[in-house]
Parts: sequence; C-alpha cells; structure tokens
Amino acid sequence: MSAEEKAKAKAEQMKGAAKEAAGRTVGNEKLTVEGEAERAKGDLRQAKEKGKDAAKR
Repeated sequence: MSAEEKAKAKAEQMKGAAKEAAGRTVGNEKLTVEGEAERAKGDLRQAKEKGKDAAKR
C-alpha cells in the first residue's frame, strides 16, 4: 500500500467516524449516515490497497 493512499484511507476513516459520532451526539441522522458512508469508503480504499499489496507478493 502506498503511503499516500494509506494516509488518505485512514483520514477518510477518521473523518467519517468523527462525523458519525457528532451526528449521534446531536441526534442528526443525516450527519450520522454521511459519517458511516465516509468511514465505509475509507475501509474500502484500505482493503483495495491491501489487495494490491498482496498481489505484488
């Protein structure tokens, strides 16, 4: 996994988790859902990069 892509994935996961937590705290369902989606996108990006690394071996 390239360091840049890994950092992007981790940042996306953290940003999504923060949005999700904020949405739950204030009772904003839209913000919660946006956070969940953003976190999932980061998870997928990380999985894709791990798959690329495994294929290189």
